[in-house]
Amino acid sequence: MAIDARRTLIFREIAKAGSISGAARALGWTQPAVSQHLARLEREAGGPLLLRGPGGVTLTEAGAALLRRAHVVAAELHAAAEELAALTQLEAGRVRLVSFPTAAATLVPEALGALADEHPEIEVELHEAEPPEALAAVAAGDADLALVFGYDGPPADLGPLVWRRLLDEPVHLVLPPGSRAPGRRGLAAFEDADWIAGCVRCRTHLIDICTQAGFTPAIRHTTDDYVVVQNLVARGLGVTVLPDSALSPYRHPDVRVIPMRSLGRRHVGVAHRPGGETVPATAALLQQIARAALSAGSVRQARTP
Repeated sequence: MAIDARRTLIFREIAKAGSISGAARALGWTQPAVSQHLARLEREAGGPLLLRGPGGVTLTEAGAALLRRAHVVAAELHAAAEELAALTQLEAGRVRLVSFPTAAATLVPEALGALADEHPEIEVELHEAEPPEALAAVAAGDADLALVFGYDGPPADLGPLVWRRLLDEPVHLVLPPGSRAPGRRGLAAFEDADWIAGCVRCRTHLIDICTQAGFTPAIRHTTDDYVVVQNLVARGLGVTVLPDSALSPYRHPDVRVIPMRSLGRRHVGVAHRPGGETVPATAALLQQIARAALSAGSVRQARTP
């Protein structure tokens, strides 16, 4: 059984859009043309790949299996295009970067600025997403690099992706103005406080460290925006923990920041598919991100008392 690669990519667009009409709009084709390619692909596959319904399409078991392979095909074709562009000395190159918000505010601008100075022909597409979504985008071939983090080690959900550690940073207790230091009780001194939590990964870490301290935090507010978090703390509406880099681009003058080793460390790194580092444009951006991380690490060490 031979499966046409082009039709496989069209099928991938249908799955991503959730409908044949949505895929047609994304591809700039007519809906009958997309339907015709899908019908031929299903004949090649020997059975239905999608189930059509009023709310769009759902994948059959065979469709889900083919979609996993289609992601790999799309990723490899993108990498091949970048390699060929370099070999033929075309002034073209595109890297798709997905970053969690803190890194997008700190590491990414420096890296992209340096890349633009050294390689103005390379185009970078930047999107913000939390680590699970960023890793999924790279695994699916929709992104080339993911700036992600894990606590006390690399992310546990890397799967087959390659991890390149960039830096690790301390996590701090952030308190309202006039608050007392934790003292000997440590984090348990705030077991009756209202807590402010961030993304799912940060919230999980917060619950873990509080559990180790002997209590379950009462999470009253949840936001991924570190400016909002600090403003809430400054108004006495809760306490929280924040990594060092979340306090770098913006530091509310009224919050009290307490370093505590028991809060662990956040490990920041970049993930990509195996072999992705050999693509010239991707390798150039990787180099600039690593330089930006090295510079950020040096600045943090210099200001540590």
